[in-house]
Amino acid sequence: MQHRPGLHSIVQHVPPGGTLHLDIHNLIRWLHEAAVHGPNDKKQRSILRFQNRYDYKRFLREWSKEVPRHPKLKKIREMRIIHALSCPMPASELPARLSNLFALEADPRITVHASVRKPAQDRGIPWGIQQIKAPAAWRTTTGHRVKIGVIDTGVDFNHPDLQHSLARGINLITRSMLPHDDNGHGTHIAGTIAAANRLHGMIGVAPRAIVHPVKAFDYNGSAYVSDIILGIDWCVRNRMDLINMSFGMKTRSQALLTAVTNAYNAGVIIVASSGNDGKRQSVDYPARFPQTVAVGATTRNRRIAPFSNRGAKIDIYAPGDKIISSWLNGRYNEMSGTSMATSHVAGAIALLLAKHPGLSPAEIKAILKRATQPIRGSKNARSTKAPRAGELDVVRMLHAADK
Repeated sequence: MQHRPGLHSIVQHVPPGGTLHLDIHNLIRWLHEAAVHGPNDKKQRSILRFQNRYDYKRFLREWSKEVPRHPKLKKIREMRIIHALSCPMPASELPARLSNLFALEADPRITVHASVRKPAQDRGIPWGIQQIKAPAAWRTTTGHRVKIGVIDTGVDFNHPDLQHSLARGINLITRSMLPHDDNGHGTHIAGTIAAANRLHGMIGVAPRAIVHPVKAFDYNGSAYVSDIILGIDWCVRNRMDLINMSFGMKTRSQALLTAVTNAYNAGVIIVASSGNDGKRQSVDYPARFPQTVAVGATTRNRRIAPFSNRGAKIDIYAPGDKIISSWLNGRYNEMSGTSMATSHVAGAIALLLAKHPGLSPAEIKAILKRATQPIRGSKNARSTKAPRAGELDVVRMLHAADK
């Protein structure tokens, strides 16, 4: 690896009009140079997707031989669910002749959808869980053994309300460690979904479901898109029933869409938050993708929360304003955001799947949408042609699934 190969060197020489063939060894050399020198901004990353699955498999075979000899290559992460790599380099225009081999796009940062309000005391069954009528369903379903991947900041494994609700999960930031939460957001989400401490703490929507924390977000609540894709990949490979994604971004990522689509096709339902910008016709990604369940937030009086994005692309609303749930160090916190609404919907789907295992993502989404409570203040929807989504109602949802 004495000189730096150019992008053109990663294809084998072919006559004009001939078929391009990938030179795996030169590609690895090029990636090594990118890892060694990197961009001036150390946080800049790009996603390089292989257009041909066979090329990707060939690459991984050679890659596995080179990594032990060149530690810098560990900066480059493979994302098998989309046949891609995350690389420490800025996204630039690929030469046209390489477009049949690769697609290159930015690997931007993405943030969680919530704002901390204030510390709080637990109150048994929080108001949002009462409002969606989850307690009325617990005689017939508690979400028993449904596996929920929560791609977030991790979780507080020592929280008394979560002791019986957690599996090991994975830490994508530090692979050798458990996905411990150093932010609080993931612990809050996990509590609303599956807290189970009837005597001394709070109860979540599906108290016998199992949360598998997938730590992709750092202590600031920030992650690369590639971290999210790695999280989705882990959830699919480990047979999660559903994935909670309480985060979003404004720009569309083809790589993220591909990962979401592959999860959907594998039978994994993804619940995603719409965003907290208070926009009337705008939803963040990945909630904007049709393969997800896009969730907006409501208040205690069944109105759309002022901060919630809304519009025709929302599939369902759920409580998201001033939600009390578990927090770090065994405590509780009140938070607001479409993140909090999403965790109510994820818990409800766990209740549904425990009673009706095997429902497809499309069937789950259809059941949710046709079994809602009307939102108050419908005058805000007059400017849209599509009917407004309603608020989650667990009892109606289960009745709709029984028909």
